[in-house]
Amino acid sequence: MSRIGKKPVVIPQGVKVQVENGLVRAEGPKGKLSQSLPDGLIARLENNTLVLTREADHRGFERKLDIVGIGYRAQMQGKATIQLALGYSHPVIFPLPDGVTAEIEKQVAITLRGADKALLGQTAAKLRALRKPDPYKGKGVKYADEVIRRKVGKKAGAK
Repeated sequence: MSRIGKKPVVIPQGVKVQVENGLVRAEGPKGKLSQSLPDGLIARLENNTLVLTREADHRGFERKLDIVGIGYRAQMQGKATIQLALGYSHPVIFPLPDGVTAEIEKQVAITLRGADKALLGQTAAKLRALRKPDPYKGKGVKYADEVIRRKVGKKAGAK
């Protein structure tokens, strides 16, 4: 949201404001006005001020990662550490920053959640960078909605 969008709107005396179902209606001495809110935006009245917030501020943000490859898996170590087996000779220990939580499903799907969208995206990017998806076989850590561009391998018997 823009900085100006974060500021509360002070409602002058004599103006009635109603918020219902994504529609803000204002009625005052100079006329009536109604404005629909875009998806993901919530308006509420607090002490003669209209406050706009993003819906995600209440729910938080979420980023999903998939681990693809034989023997590639993840598991939680405590609440703030992920242990990953990514084809290296050693397991990779990844500490989660404060404000980011992780949930692992079936050892191959990681769901990161947090209130700070930038920190969440940075954490997901660092996890993905541990083993980026291979363009030939598709093995590695990828975003759940990411499409890997596959390359054709070597031709057998070509001289």
